[in-house]
Amino acid sequence: MAYGKTIELFLVNGTANSLVIAELSNWNGKAIKIPRMEIAKSNRGDLTSAGVYFLFCKADDTGKDAVYIGEAENVKERLVQHLRDYQADKEKYYWTTAIIFIGNELNKTLIRYLENKLVELANSSKRYIVLTKNTYRNTVIKESQIAAMEEFIDNIKVLINALGYKVLEPLVIHNSQSTDDEILFIDTKTVTAKGKITSEGFVVLEGSDVSEKIADKSLSDGMRALRQKLFENGKVQNFHTTEDLLFSSSSAAADFLLGYNVSGPKTWKNKNGVSLKEIDNSNN
Repeated sequence: MAYGKTIELFLVNGTANSLVIAELSNWNGKAIKIPRMEIAKSNRGDLTSAGVYFLFCKADDTGKDAVYIGEAENVKERLVQHLRDYQADKEKYYWTTAIIFIGNELNKTLIRYLENKLVELANSSKRYIVLTKNTYRNTVIKESQIAAMEEFIDNIKVLINALGYKVLEPLVIHNSQSTDDEILFIDTKTVTAKGKITSEGFVVLEGSDVSEKIADKSLSDGMRALRQKLFENGKVQNFHTTEDLLFSSSSAAADFLLGYNVSGPKTWKNKNGVSLKEIDNSNN
C-alpha cells in the first residue's frame, strides 16, 4: 500500500530557476537543485557534504537528454572539478543543472553503493543517455546498510521526480501486481501489439510488431519522420519494438504501429475485445 508523502520546497533566492532545497517529512536526507552558474560562488556548508549528484545536459551529438551520475565526499569540490575539466576540454558535455542528494550518515562506502544503484536505475529506465561509465559495482556493506540505502534511493526517486526529472522512472512499471486488465491490444493480419495508458500518455510495450508498409496518403509527415527516427536509433529492429515507447495518445501509437491513420480509441482493445472508447465511455 502506498502512503502519502509531504515534500517541502524552499526557493532559497525566491525563484524556482535558482537554488531549491527539497525535503521529505521524516527523512534525514535532502535534495539540493542548483544551476551550473551558481556552483562556484555558493558558500553553503551542506554542499560540501558527502553525497550523490546528477548533472543534467543534452548529448552534443544527438541533442537527447543526458545525465552524469556521480558521488563525492565533498560534492561542491567535485562539481567545481567538473567545471574545470570542461574548461580544460577534459569533459565534452555541458551540464546546466545539478541535483545533489546528501544525508547525515553518508560516507564513501555508502555513496559508492548509491551511485552504482542509481546508474543501474537510470540505464534501465532508458529516458536519458547515461554518461557515467564506471562505478564501484562490488561495494560490500552490511545488510542493515543495504536496507537503509534502498530506502534512501526510494526517497531520491520521489524527490527527483517532483523536481521535474524522471531519470529513474521507467515508462511502465512491470511487476507482479500488474494485471492483464491494464493491457490493451492490437491484433491484425500484419501487427500484433500491446500497449498501456499511463499518466504521461500511451506506451507501446516492448516486442510489439510494427507494420513494414505505410500509407503515404494517410500517414502524416510527422509520423513518417518519427517512424524513420525510431528505426534508425534501434528502438525498432526487424519490425519489432526493442523497448517500451511513449506516445502522446493511443491514436499516435496505433498510427505508428499500423502505418496509416486510425482511431486509437476504436483500435486498441482489452483482452475481452472491448475497445478503449467503450472502456472510457463506461467510466464516464
